[in-house]
Formats: sequence, structure tokens, C-alpha cells
Amino acid sequence: MILSTALLKTPKILPLSRANTEKLAFSGLVWRQQWLMILSSPSAKAFPAIPALQNVAWLQACLKQSPVKAVRLDMTLEESAIKTCADACINTGKQVFVRLPAASCLPKARAPYAWYFKRVADWLVAAGLILFLSPLLLLLAGLVYFNSPGPIFFKQWRVGQRGRLFQILKFRTMRMDAEALHHELMADQTGLHKLEQDPRVTSVGQWLRKYSLDELPQLFNVLRGEMSLVGPRPLALYDALRISDKNRTRLNALPGMTGFWQVQMRSHQRDLEIVSQLDLDYLKTWSPLKDFQLMLLTFPKVLSGFGAF
Repeated sequence: MILSTALLKTPKILPLSRANTEKLAFSGLVWRQQWLMILSSPSAKAFPAIPALQNVAWLQACLKQSPVKAVRLDMTLEESAIKTCADACINTGKQVFVRLPAASCLPKARAPYAWYFKRVADWLVAAGLILFLSPLLLLLAGLVYFNSPGPIFFKQWRVGQRGRLFQILKFRTMRMDAEALHHELMADQTGLHKLEQDPRVTSVGQWLRKYSLDELPQLFNVLRGEMSLVGPRPLALYDALRISDKNRTRLNALPGMTGFWQVQMRSHQRDLEIVSQLDLDYLKTWSPLKDFQLMLLTFPKVLSGFGAF
């Protein structure tokens, strides 16, 4: 079966069966200099039928053989389709992004030298904290492992700098079927998808969340350059896809472990538009001093369990 049109320089025949493969909901492709854009609603007859978009196995096989370096996904795609494509990209070593409007308020462009200092400090502090906290990290990993069946770490796709998708790391605080029940439990949530009394949270998970200990593995995200110590909250796909177009530029920013929302409001303010506007205000007035102040304010908030659930 011929898999390709736009994905490969030349069509390639692979022995994949249509049976036992998962159907995808993508509509079309645009190829731009080693970037592949996957769209949800292209204009009529703009794209031929793409066999590679009909199931997961074909998509992954095509990406593996393709010279494409990165995939950019339309934000009008369904959450499940974005996750499927992101999984295919990570399995084939491709970067994956969501399409975002351009942002002019990013600190990196406005103050490049100060931003460089921030990124060096991020790496040094994260590396130092991982070494210093390694006994605690091992202890917490053991608590999670023996408290409930399942993996120690929870991984979830989040929107990072310039729309790049990455997998955030946390200690698992919920039972194994938590993701499957997510949309059922959050059906009536209009803001950030957070529940004060979430039935999926384990007994150890409640304690970890109260003092934000579940977020310590994000230090590895900082070390990998996917996050900063201070910055806007890294939004999950189900939250990012519901932000209005006018506030979507906020998703271009490098997310942080702590930030203005986490320190000042946290779970007490869950309106997506208000949270996004606060993040934009932070980006417009960013400075290393402001980040340092937010770091200092974080410690008493964490110790008090402020807004954590």
C-alpha cells in the first residue's frame, strides 16, 4: 500500500494492513521546508486523500521514513488527534508544535541578555536542586510506588515555548484510570480543569498535592530546557485548546514551575481568560528581579498549602 504523498520525497511501499489500526481524524497536510503542517479543515480539493493520515500505524511509519524535522498541528484539531500525532512524533524522534499567533511581548526578544542569564540560572539551580533533593525524590517515589498500582511518574502533553509540545513530569497522584475519566468528571468545568474534591486522587497523592511535592520532577523538565523555574503555568491540551484567540499568544511563552498565578491565586482563580491575561501581563513586565521575588514568595505558599488540591 502506498503510504505517502506529501510526507515522503518519494512514495514508499510498506506492508501495513488496514486492519488492527486506529482511525485518525486529520484532513490535510502542508509541506514547508522540512516542516509538516497537519490541518483539520482545508479548503475543498486543496489536498488529496492522504493514506498516511488514516491510521496511527501509517502515520508513524511515514514520519519515521520522512525527512521532515518537525510537525506543526492546527489548534482546531480535536484533543485526541493532537495527542495521537504527538505520540507518533515522539516515537519517531520528531519535534511537534501547535500553531500559534505570533507574540511580540516575549522577554527573550525584549531583553535577550537578561533572558540568557535567566536560562543559565535555571539550569544551574535545577541541577543543584536535583542533587540536593535526590534522597527526598527517592523517598517520594517509594511512597507513590507502594501506595497504589501504576507507574511512579505521571506524563502529560503540555504546551511549551513557541507552541512546542512536551511531556511534563510529575509524581503520580491519581489512580491508573484517571485520564479515561477526565472529561466525564470535568464536563461542567468552564475554567481550568481542576476539582477541589477529585475522586481520582490517591491518599498519598492528596498529601503530595497539598505541599506541591508532586511537581518536583519538573526540575528535570527545566534541566531539559522545556520549562523555567518561573513562568506562566504550563497548560494541558484540554485547557490550551479552550483559550480565546486574543489570549492565545500567551502559549508562546516558556512555562515555569512557579509564577504569578501560582503565588497570588492558584486554584482560587480558575477562569482561563483571567489566568491567561495575568500571564500576558507578567510577560510584558518581566524582569529577573520579578522572577526572584516570585521565587521567594513561592516557599511560604508551598509550606502553607495555599490553594493546593
